[in-house]
Amino acid sequence: MKKIAVLTSGGDSPGMNACIRAVVRTALYHKLEIWGILRGYEGLMEAEFEQLDSKSVANIIHRGGTVLKTARSKRFLTEDGQKIAARHLKERGIEGLITIGGDGTFRGALALSMHTDVQIMGCPGTIDNDLVGTDFTIGYDTAINTVVDAVDKIRDTAESHERLFFVEVMGRDAGLIALRSGIGVGAEAILIPETPTHMEDLIRRLEGGRKNKSSKIVIVAEQENAGRAFGIAEKVKAHIPSYDTRVTVLGHIQRGGNPSCMDRVNASRMGFAAVEALMEGRRGEMVGIIDKQVRFTPFADAVKHLEELDKNLMRMVEILSL
Repeated sequence: MKKIAVLTSGGDSPGMNACIRAVVRTALYHKLEIWGILRGYEGLMEAEFEQLDSKSVANIIHRGGTVLKTARSKRFLTEDGQKIAARHLKERGIEGLITIGGDGTFRGALALSMHTDVQIMGCPGTIDNDLVGTDFTIGYDTAINTVVDAVDKIRDTAESHERLFFVEVMGRDAGLIALRSGIGVGAEAILIPETPTHMEDLIRRLEGGRKNKSSKIVIVAEQENAGRAFGIAEKVKAHIPSYDTRVTVLGHIQRGGNPSCMDRVNASRMGFAAVEALMEGRRGEMVGIIDKQVRFTPFADAVKHLEELDKNLMRMVEILSL
């Protein structure tokens, strides 16, 4: 193998740059020519290649986002788009491709592999931590720490005004951001897609808590099955009009910011392992870290997990919020 490429796709996540840096410098160490593909699969279809060297990735390990840019591409979902992308890889003489992203990125890699013999490996870059094959995805640790920091600030004003705050966090299909950050901030309740929300239980818990508690926080995963945070807050207000209720939607601040040390280290390990895996002849797999060890999971298996979360964690939330 003499020439490889790297791209980032889908939603950005803190630590992607650390992963890019590791891919580039590991490739250069092994005397490989390394190319960056701008704007993910969309950029691949437009043949937006840029040759990278050690200087290209200097001083990016601490930066959020992705220096290669990213995009979601409807055109790449078509067979014609995939064939165009495959042709551009062939024309450039690319023998190995590393894709950094989430579930959609790996589905795209699987589709692309049907039209090319280029070896493809993936690194899990998503703040949702919703992939099978790794304990933590790149960006998850930073995202939950961002949420904890924001809610700590919200708690200050909540206590000053004796308010009930509903804080909406990302996690349309998986509630792992809500669950861990909710435990970390001492939330009164955590509403996630994996667990049905019963308004009667939520209202009972809020009414049954300590009456002298000066603030209450409820963490809501976006588009949770009982309605978004505003809808849930309105229902609670209708049943408990005495509450001074507020809603905060954290939104895309959860994607940004300097990556945590954990995300920088994990991203570096994964990028490093992805390059060496290509050199060993591996393909069609996601690099992950399980129990502190690098592991490989086929793309077809590294999909969004919609499994039931640990019931003991949800039970712990109820007990500790008393």
